[in-house]
Amino acid sequence: MLGFEEVLQRLKDIMADEVGERRVFDKDVAHALQIDPAYFAVLKRRKKIPLEAVADFCAHRRISLNWLLFDQSPRSLEEATERVATVRYFRQINASAGGGALNDEAKAERLALDESVVRMLGGEGRLAVIDAIHVLGDSMEPLLRDGEVIFVDRSRQTPEGGGVFVVRTPGGVFVKRLILRSDGKVELLSENPLYASETLGASEVAIIGRVVGKLESRRL
Repeated sequence: MLGFEEVLQRLKDIMADEVGERRVFDKDVAHALQIDPAYFAVLKRRKKIPLEAVADFCAHRRISLNWLLFDQSPRSLEEATERVATVRYFRQINASAGGGALNDEAKAERLALDESVVRMLGGEGRLAVIDAIHVLGDSMEPLLRDGEVIFVDRSRQTPEGGGVFVVRTPGGVFVKRLILRSDGKVELLSENPLYASETLGASEVAIIGRVVGKLESRRL
């Protein structure tokens, strides 16, 4: 993944095409991303890319997110293909520290995917059962970081064989590792050692799907 400064420069280059001769400043990028300039300055110091805002920026301009973040594929989605592969994207559903559901079509958008991401997810035939959501919080760091977009395969709802799953509990929707205990209960594990495990009854845990990737072209 490209660093903050490289992504920032690409954003400025894109905006330079839109504003003409005028120089593009950090505050201009912040406004384009709909982020307060002061908060954007904090993100810059921390070198933390606001992925959701950048994804919106790219979607509105039909620019490849993988080109912007990973230097993959042509800049324009229209240059890459006339028919863009997409998955459902739930921007308002936060996994690991938030609530919601993944069955409300009214909240679903479409997230355009580059060919490399489609291959990573198993091919276009798998996209019908895959949703994209974003991570909120640090309970699954360093495996999954705050603000990253993850892909969830809804056809994989059994925890045998391990892996990371998105689950719905009375407390909301979370992304955790699962352990089925001999007493029939389910243990939810975080990657971050600062977070304790949680044990719930089997009837309190509904598995939405297995996490099969994130926007870094790597499997989990």
